[in-house]
Amino acid sequence: MGRTKALIEVDGVAMAARVAMALRDAGCVSVLAYGGDPGELASLGIPVRPDRHPGSGPLGGVLGALELFAPEPDQPDDGPDGVFVVACDLPALKGSDLARMVDAARRHPAANVIVARTSAIEPACAIWRRSAIERIRDCFDEGERALHVAIGRLDSLEVELDPAALRNINTPEDLGRYP
Repeated sequence: MGRTKALIEVDGVAMAARVAMALRDAGCVSVLAYGGDPGELASLGIPVRPDRHPGSGPLGGVLGALELFAPEPDQPDDGPDGVFVVACDLPALKGSDLARMVDAARRHPAANVIVARTSAIEPACAIWRRSAIERIRDCFDEGERALHVAIGRLDSLEVELDPAALRNINTPEDLGRYP
């Protein structure tokens, strides 16, 4: 795209800000941007955390996000049960879409990952359980970087969403066709 995708505006709002609003509308308490340049992303108005596994692909991003919420040794575990990881390039997502996934996570506590799907899964829109961090770390340590492969190794639950909600913006042409 030639510039930081998170900051590209759709209808006057940066794509990452649109995703952050959808997460808040779905009831997520702590919303942050993971990875990227904190100075550049400051205009989003949300905290930015550095990538713990830079250059290690999408699974490294998920693992790093889960590690942010892991309890410190000898400290009580009062963190969230799951961590919603959503790509910044899904500007059509609404809180109601994500709330369906949150509801499914509540109803299925044994699922390690709750993933959005249309005709196929959308691994860049999923709730990852903190209780599965060791299994995810094992995949990562074995050299895996693809989210769909890790999801295939976990107990997963798929939640059908409207394909329009999961249409991502990867190219200037995609942006030109939005909505």
